[in-house]
Amino acid sequence: MARLAVVRGVPGAAAGATPPAMPAPYATDAAASRGRRHAEPASATRSVFQRDRDRIIHCSAFRRLRYKTQVFVAPDGDHFRVRLTHSLEVAQIARSLARALQLDEDLTEALALAHDLGHPPFGHSGEDALEAAMAPWGGFDHNAQTLRIVTRLETRYPGWDGLNLSWETLEGLAKHNGPIYAPGWALAEANRDFDLDLATHAGLEAQVATLADDIAYDNHDLDDGFRAGLFEPEDVAAAVPFTAAAWAAVKARWPAAPLRRLRAELVREQIGLMATDLLAETRWRLAEAAPADAAAVRAAGRPLAGFSPAMREDVAALKRFLWDRMYRHPQVVRLRDPSKLVVANLFTALHADPAAMPADWVATTPADEPARARHVADFIAGMTDRYALKLHDRLVGPSPLPADILV
Repeated sequence: MARLAVVRGVPGAAAGATPPAMPAPYATDAAASRGRRHAEPASATRSVFQRDRDRIIHCSAFRRLRYKTQVFVAPDGDHFRVRLTHSLEVAQIARSLARALQLDEDLTEALALAHDLGHPPFGHSGEDALEAAMAPWGGFDHNAQTLRIVTRLETRYPGWDGLNLSWETLEGLAKHNGPIYAPGWALAEANRDFDLDLATHAGLEAQVATLADDIAYDNHDLDDGFRAGLFEPEDVAAAVPFTAAAWAAVKARWPAAPLRRLRAELVREQIGLMATDLLAETRWRLAEAAPADAAAVRAAGRPLAGFSPAMREDVAALKRFLWDRMYRHPQVVRLRDPSKLVVANLFTALHADPAAMPADWVATTPADEPARARHVADFIAGMTDRYALKLHDRLVGPSPLPADILV
């Protein structure tokens, strides 16, 4: 109750309250940005973070998310989430949270939209395969690959490689999960080019974007699990007390509604409860820490955005359920090893013969290792599921994925 009392004393904490138009002192100030690695004239119409958001939306890597796996392999159904729809859903939740907390909405949205750019085809299965293939050359990590994409691999501008995003956006992408004390090679490379203060926490916008990612994928994976027939709300309620309470409330509110609509309402209910808890806990932490500005947020030594202890337990229980009943479900698992084999086969073929890549990739292939292997991994990481399958058919042979996936 002590936490709720403090929350009620924070401006904008009341349910339905409209936050003031002015940003909070702890918000990241676009006008005080640390700038870009390559200097550019200011825009007459957009803030630095609005330009970052727009560059992310218009880049090739963002468009390719349309055909990259979230949980179900992208060709497996038109209504399941893919990386693109997931990123848009994260951005919606993140922007709403940022508005309620009086943060910079554009920076928060940019981070949410870009957070999965580094994922290879076939989701975590593809990442596991690339990590194994790249083990002799420093490994592979999708978070670091996101930084590599926006700082090096996107080549849309004549004056520099990458998107030339602001320091704050790059910092948020690098440190959204907290300080980094031992960066891998890709992140270390990006940090050498533009020091991102890796040993501190990121600003609140990045912290909020990360939590919005949790809210989105926990609940939308649940929604996709319902659609796929892997489980029903009663199964989740039996294992997750948080869901049991939400499901009871939904059924009491809409006793005559069909099951399909009740499932959707359960997902909405849980998103709302998690967002409300996050706002209350974050306001409590902010009231306790009283950061004077964004620099004080970074120097706080701990995250200032987060779920309450009770909600963290609820979220952990929900993740355990999804792990046991969805991510390990035979319908999902049956595609894991074949997907990994597609990526592993492609790496073996292309590393042995880089000339099989498109002409612009061939022309820039380094002669020496580890740069050569990393170049091949960059190419594979950028592939969509369907492009990877087509190239596998051409270079290696028929795909090992089940035939019913390849319609």
